[in-house]
Amino acid sequence: MLVKVFCCTLTGIDAKLITVEVNIVPGLSFSLVGLPDNTVKESQQRIIAAFHNNKLSMPGARITINLSPADIRKEGSHYDLPIAIGILAASNQLPLDEIGNYLILGELSLDGSIQPIKGALPMAIEARNNGVKGLILPKQNAQEAAIVDNLKVFGVDNIMEVIDILRGEPPFEPAVFNTREDYFDKLGKFDIDFMDVKGQSLAKRAMEIAAAGGHNILMIGPPGSGKSMLAKRMPTIMPPMTLHEALETTKIHSVAGKIGATAGLLTSRPFRSPHHITSDVAIVGGGTNPQPGEISLSHNGILFLDEMPEFNRRTLEVLRQPLEERRITIARSRYTVEYPANFVLLAAMNPCPCGNMSHPTKECTCSPAMVNRYLGKMSSPLLDRIDIHIEVAPVDIDAMSSKRVGENSETVRNRVIAAREIQNQRYETADGVHCNAMITPALSEKYCRLDEESLALLKKAMQSIGLSARAYDRILKVARTIADLDGAPEINEMHIAEAVSYRSLDTSKWTVYY
Repeated sequence: MLVKVFCCTLTGIDAKLITVEVNIVPGLSFSLVGLPDNTVKESQQRIIAAFHNNKLSMPGARITINLSPADIRKEGSHYDLPIAIGILAASNQLPLDEIGNYLILGELSLDGSIQPIKGALPMAIEARNNGVKGLILPKQNAQEAAIVDNLKVFGVDNIMEVIDILRGEPPFEPAVFNTREDYFDKLGKFDIDFMDVKGQSLAKRAMEIAAAGGHNILMIGPPGSGKSMLAKRMPTIMPPMTLHEALETTKIHSVAGKIGATAGLLTSRPFRSPHHITSDVAIVGGGTNPQPGEISLSHNGILFLDEMPEFNRRTLEVLRQPLEERRITIARSRYTVEYPANFVLLAAMNPCPCGNMSHPTKECTCSPAMVNRYLGKMSSPLLDRIDIHIEVAPVDIDAMSSKRVGENSETVRNRVIAAREIQNQRYETADGVHCNAMITPALSEKYCRLDEESLALLKKAMQSIGLSARAYDRILKVARTIADLDGAPEINEMHIAEAVSYRSLDTSKWTVYY
C-alpha cells in the first residue's frame, strides 16, 4: 500500500516541500532512498523503538520509503515523525483521510516523545504557501510556527497525540500567536541605557551617526576607556525593526536553532559578539551541512568584534565581501546556499599590544615593529569598508564622579528614527536601499551633491590625508547622514568637516605605524 506524507527540508533560510512516500508490500526489508544523510538513515532505529514502547506495530513487510524530490539532499532528524506516520498509515493502523492535509515534522525519541527541530518558522511559511490544512510539529516549536497567519499549528509532545489528531478524537486546539501584539509589546524594552556611560560625548555622537545611517564603526582606545560599554548600548539607540525585518531575522535564528522553546517573534535587533578565537567558518557560515554564521545571525542588527586585531587575519578578510554585498553565498559541489548578511559592523581595538599608546598618563612599552604587526592584522581594504573611525579617550575622575546625567537611549533613538524616516522616503523607489550606508554610486551622485566650499574642503582633506576612492565615498555617505540628523536637505561644509574627522586611522598619526 502506498501513502504520501508531507514534510519540509531547509535550503538556506527558506524551506522546500518534501513528500515522504511509504510503500509496503509482502517481503521483509527496510529501504530508505532519496539522498538521506546519516541522521535520516538512523530514523529506522528510533522509529522501531518508539513503536515498541507505545504498543504500535512495526509491520513485518518490505517497506520502501522515498523522500521526493530525490535529487535534493535530506538532512536533519525532523523526518522521523512523517516517516513513522507514513508507516502506520500504509500498514492500516491510521485512517488515510486527513494525512494529506497536514505537514508533519518532528524528531522521535525512543519512548515516542517528540523533540524540537530547527527551522520551524520557514517550514510553517512553506506549509501555508502550499495550502495545507495544518502543521503538526513539536510543542516546543509551536509558538514559533504560530507566527504564520492562516495556518493551524498543532504542538504535540509524543507520537500518540499525533495519532489522535489524525483520527480526530479528542479534538485538539491549535496554538494561537498574535504576531502584531507580540511585536508591539516587545518594542523598545532594554535592560541597559546610553545614559549609563559617563562622558564620551564624541564617541556617543559617532555611534548616533552610525545608528542613523547604518554605518560601520571602529572604536580605538586604551583598555578601560568604555569601548565595550558603549558597544553593548548601541542596540538601544538603533531604530526598531519593522515587522518584515523581525520575521526575516526570526527565520534565520530559527534555521540556526537559536530560538528558545517559548520564544516567538524576535523584535530586538540582534547583537552578536563572537570571541576572537572564532573560526572564519563560524563567522561567515558554512560547514559540512551549511549553517548561518555570525554575520547572518547579525542580519538587521549588529556584529561586535571586540579586540579586532586579535582575530585571525583570514577571519577578518572574509568579512570584506559580505560588507559590500550584504549577503554570503556558500557553494558546495551539489548546491549553493545564500544567507542574508545586512549588518552593522561595530569593532573595538586597543591602539597597540599593551594598549597605552594613546593613553594620556600611562607609557607605551611597544616598539614600532610590534605596533606595526598589531595593526597589520587589519588590511587597508577592510578599514576602507568601515565608515567611521573614532578615538575613545579614558574618562577622567571628574566625569566619572559627576552627578550629571547624560541623554538616555530613548532621546537619542528618537533622533535616529527621524533621520531614518528621511532616508526611507528618499530611497523608497530604490530597490534594496534603506539607509545611507547602502546607497549605490548613482544614488550618491544624486543625493550627496556638494557646494563649492564643501567640495574644496573635501579635496584638501583627500590630498593631505591621502584617502582612497572608497574612503571618499564613505565620507560622502557619513556626511549625508549628519545632514539628515540636522534636518538639512543638502550637505554643507560643516557636515563634510565632521565626516572627515571620523577617519582617524587615515591620519598621519596612525599611518606612521599602519
